[in-house]
Amino acid sequence: MGAWDKGGTRAWRRVRARVLAENLVINGGRCAVGIKDVCTGEAECVHHVLGRAVTGDDPRYLIASCNACNLRIGRPRSSGLQHKRVTDW
Repeated sequence: MGAWDKGGTRAWRRVRARVLAENLVINGGRCAVGIKDVCTGEAECVHHVLGRAVTGDDPRYLIASCNACNLRIGRPRSSGLQHKRVTDW
């Protein structure tokens, strides 16, 4: 399995850059999720609102988020996929 096998394609990097650039203009680069006591404030990730398995990389279902909020949200319950725990804290 290569480093980019999980969606790090050139096309995904362009979509990600576009979402973050639009967020910079519209929202000043702030996290659009904003989970209380979790959010770091600066959008550095792109979150799949309905889950990548459901919508793919459609920009209509992507929002800019900070890494902490993105990790806290995890996989959406509506997709039927189980959340994979990656930390013990």
